[in-house]
Amino acid sequence: MAAATVDDILADLPLGFASLILRPDRTDAAIERFLIVDADDETSDGGSAFVLLIGVRGRSALPAVRRLLKNPPLVLAVKGSQEELAEAEELLRAAGTGLLLVDPAADWDRLLSIAKDRIQPRSYQSEVLTLLEEDLFAIAQTTARLTSSHVVIEDAANKVLAYSTVTNAIDELRKASILARRGPRKYELLLKDLGAYRELHRTRLPVRVPARPQDGLRERVAISLFAGERIMGYIWLQETGAGFGDDVDYVLTGSAARASAELIRYRNQQSVHMREDRIARLLSGPAEAAASAHSEKIPADRPAALILIGLSAAEAQMDDAALKHGELANLASIHAAAYKPSAIVGQFHGDTAVILPGLQSANAGAGLRSLAEAIVKDAGKHLGISPYAAVGPTVPDLVSIHSVTGISEALLGCMRRSAGASVATVDDFEAEILFHDAVENFTTAAFRHRSLWALLRDDAELAETLRAFFDASLDVADCAKRMQLHKNTVYYRIGKASRITGLDFGNPRHSLVAHLHVQEWTDSLRTTKPAPIKELEAR
Repeated sequence: MAAATVDDILADLPLGFASLILRPDRTDAAIERFLIVDADDETSDGGSAFVLLIGVRGRSALPAVRRLLKNPPLVLAVKGSQEELAEAEELLRAAGTGLLLVDPAADWDRLLSIAKDRIQPRSYQSEVLTLLEEDLFAIAQTTARLTSSHVVIEDAANKVLAYSTVTNAIDELRKASILARRGPRKYELLLKDLGAYRELHRTRLPVRVPARPQDGLRERVAISLFAGERIMGYIWLQETGAGFGDDVDYVLTGSAARASAELIRYRNQQSVHMREDRIARLLSGPAEAAASAHSEKIPADRPAALILIGLSAAEAQMDDAALKHGELANLASIHAAAYKPSAIVGQFHGDTAVILPGLQSANAGAGLRSLAEAIVKDAGKHLGISPYAAVGPTVPDLVSIHSVTGISEALLGCMRRSAGASVATVDDFEAEILFHDAVENFTTAAFRHRSLWALLRDDAELAETLRAFFDASLDVADCAKRMQLHKNTVYYRIGKASRITGLDFGNPRHSLVAHLHVQEWTDSLRTTKPAPIKELEAR
């Protein structure tokens, strides 16, 4: 077990939460465990333990204190005033037990979580905390980009968990809190006097704190991180010169939902080795999706949707593509959480997948498109990239979400090839998706039209003319214009290709066969790999 002392726990407690009015005789003794003891418990083995006495306060706690002293704990935490617990203090002093006086309005869960964090095994904690910090620092940095501010994420005890890149535009409070990994006491008192914490505990909305130049404080916006009714921490934004934009509340709400999810997973003591890719589970099939929804408490019986977001082919080849990929996922997660707190964001086949469960109805297309547009817009503004966002069809429930992965991936592929719209739905590319699917099925087949394939392989001039002819929808005049040729030249070449192959390009079936061959040949040129020659030899 970790060698936590009473002073370690006291250092983590927020200002005004509790006070140690009686130190234990063994001040440096390690607290091996913590216990929650109800006033009605008859006996309890409190040796070397940090004990929380709940259900009673003040003088009414005296009978329970006497029972605990049959095997005295190292420290006892109880609610009430020092006057009310004067007799209990004397009994505990004689037993060498410390007395922590907890404010009657304080939340036991908060004290419990602080004590638990200190006492749990260090080897386990360090692994999980490292992972938690990586996620929180990414959230802080992304939020700072989106709001042009400096960002700090704190836990419920005002310890600094993560912060954005430090600049010269931060005030004394922010500098001090980063260096000490918690806010200085005088500033905590000042923010308390300003009513900041009172408002943060009262609402789930962002709270504005005006600038105090006389105290060296710039303007701030903060929000509490909630898990149910329990406060897990806070996010603080400090303006850096230009002031806060109109969308700061929207971005901060999304950041809070993301940070809360990370802190909840940490508080639940989820092992590093048990962290599963939730996106992969949800998209793998109905059984896995149902199990994941149950364990994550995600609504599974209402409509859901999938948005796939990916870099362009050119951006995917850049030196910093991996970095941009991660930054894009962080940005998308904040927007998605602002839109729907239960949103799940992760990686899927090299792209960023956003699953939005619990939609109000199947007619959520407009809202989903707006969400995708906001992500793409901010990616261009803050990350310098131009991703594509494919908004997949809405399904009736979460366990059906796997059924739209294929069509969503096909839609994203069509968007990349067209290099046109940055946000699209299936309705925008339906014909192209079906055609690409036909080409994919054709490519896996074994048979090729031998003379046409030979022409495409050996005669570059005729091959390019056929490609332009089909790109121009079989319009000779348009084809000639694209190739900067005379119409008669195009007529001659198309006629020659028809004679060589025996295909009549005016026949819809022959035209379809030729188009599939030309498309496969074109794709082979794009990948700079020789296309497979799958001819059926004459027998």
